[in-house]
Amino acid sequence: MARMPSADRRRQLTEAAIRAMTRDGVARTTTRSISAEAGVSLSVFHYCFDSKQALLESVMAAITEHSITVVKEAIQPKATLRETVRAGFQAYWDHVSAHPGEHMLTYELTQYALRRPGFEHLARRQYQLYADTYTELIEQLRHHMGFELRVPVTVLARYLAAMTDGLTLNHLVLGDETISTDILDTITDHVAGLVGDDCAGGSGDHGDGARPPDRERVAPPRSA
Repeated sequence: MARMPSADRRRQLTEAAIRAMTRDGVARTTTRSISAEAGVSLSVFHYCFDSKQALLESVMAAITEHSITVVKEAIQPKATLRETVRAGFQAYWDHVSAHPGEHMLTYELTQYALRRPGFEHLARRQYQLYADTYTELIEQLRHHMGFELRVPVTVLARYLAAMTDGLTLNHLVLGDETISTDILDTITDHVAGLVGDDCAGGSGDHGDGARPPDRERVAPPRSA
C-alpha cells in the first residue's frame, strides 16, 4: 500500500465512511467496513482516528464542505442581490437533488449523536457548523457587495440554516421539487428584504468599482 500523508489518509477514510454510512446507515457501519471501503487495513484506520467521535466529527464537516463548496462557487456577485442569493440557494438545492442519500445521512448523524451518551456535543457542533458556514457566506457577500443588514449577521445565519435544514428534510420526505422551488424563491425574497433599501436592488458598486465602507446595523437600546 502506497504511503500517503496522514491528512490525505484521513480524508480518504472520511469519504469512505460517508459512502458506507449512506449505503448501510450509521449504526451498521463499522470501522472494519469503512477500512474495506477505503481499501486500507484496520490498523491504518485506528492510526488516523483514535475514536468514533473523531470520525463522526470529520464526516459531519466533510458533508457540509461538499455542499458549501458548490455554493461558494455559485454565489459570486451578480446584477442584483436577489440574483446572487438565488444562485447560491439553487447551487445548494442542485446538490441536494443530486446527492439525497448524503443529505439524509446528516439527519441520521444528528439523531445518532443525540441518542448516544457522550456524543451529544457532536450534534451541537454539527449545527454550529451550519451557522458558522452561513455567517462566512454572508460576510463574503457583504465584503463584495457592501450592503447593510436589518438584522445581526448571527441571526440571519441561524435563520438560513434553519430554513434550509427544514426544507431539505421536507424534500427528502415528500420529494416535491416544485414546492421546494417555490419555497426557495420565498426565502430569497425574504433575505433580500432584510437588506437596506439602498442596497437591495443593486450590487453595491459606487460606479468607480470601489466597495463602499462597511456599515453595521445599530440596534435600538433595550428597555429596562
